[in-house]
Amino acid sequence: MKTLEELKKELLADGIIDAAEVKELEDVLFADGLIDKDEADFLFELNNAVSGKANAPEWKAFFVKAITSFVLDDDQSKGEIDDDEAKYLYEQINGDGKIDDLERALLENIRAKSMNFPALLAELL
Repeated sequence: MKTLEELKKELLADGIIDAAEVKELEDVLFADGLIDKDEADFLFELNNAVSGKANAPEWKAFFVKAITSFVLDDDQSKGEIDDDEAKYLYEQINGDGKIDDLERALLENIRAKSMNFPALLAELL
């Protein structure tokens, strides 16, 4: 099986993420049913590299689903955003100084599904 770094290099070779690549990502990252922190970091790195490009629509849906799962489907704070998760999301989304459409969709999805939505994240919307 490929490492995340090998997968990232392959995915970014043409500068965009197409539908077949989204399917591969889903198969690899959800193989165990959960998205862990390394995988979430990996997805944010991918998004930063392809933001604003002609990616397949499936990329947006997958990214939002995967990061929402990472934040809300964990054992520590199921269905809620704890302080560490809020800081993590804030740093990942605001780290490059701009919020793209995909990150905005992610925040709106998390806000709709979470039992809470910290003020730190609300600032980004």
